[in-house]
Amino acid sequence: MEAAKETVRGVLDRLPDDCSLDDIIYHLYVVSRIQRGLDDSQTGATVPHAQAMQELRQRWLSKSAK
Repeated sequence: MEAAKETVRGVLDRLPDDCSLDDIIYHLYVVSRIQRGLDDSQTGATVPHAQAMQELRQRWLSKSAK
């Protein structure tokens, strides 16, 4: 895994010089969430697509019935 400082440097290198602090924070957040998803995928800590769709449908239907 890439060291945190290297990740931050990479993000900063790809952003324009006039970006805001909020832009930097947002991009670091996105990179961290992607890495977390990749880690979950490698360890098998994921939910099958069909199960996710079923759970979402149940939530949508229960909210619309209220």
